[in-house]
Amino acid sequence: MPKTGKNNHARKDELPSTLQRSDQKAQDTFAKTYDSALESYDNDEGRAARAAYASLKHSYEKVGDHWEPKDKKGPSDKRAEEGIKSSEPTAGGVDANASKEHLYNLAKKLDVKGRSRMDKDELVKALQKANVAATRKARE
Repeated sequence: MPKTGKNNHARKDELPSTLQRSDQKAQDTFAKTYDSALESYDNDEGRAARAAYASLKHSYEKVGDHWEPKDKKGPSDKRAEEGIKSSEPTAGGVDANASKEHLYNLAKKLDVKGRSRMDKDELVKALQKANVAATRKARE
């Protein structure tokens, strides 16, 4: 099902809930990439969704239950850097390539306990967990 409507903007009801709570540009980035990939990949919805998320993660990061623009565009983690054949795990929308200070500030915003004693990898994992919890709560 196409994610963009006649007005060339994302059809909000066709988007994942985290994108429904995100800004219009994030929604349009996902929707337009999804539609283009769907056409390119012979209607393979799974592959189109992966391409759309990869495109989104290049410019946005997941913060709690929605997506926010990144300070610096680029791959969000080792998996994104290496491509589809990478065996590295995804950071689930967390910008693992951001500075420790940036990750710490997000952890503070999301009220992650113990953040001041965490190294960068621990902050990434804690943010992933906080994002999952915030998304779950928003869906209730």
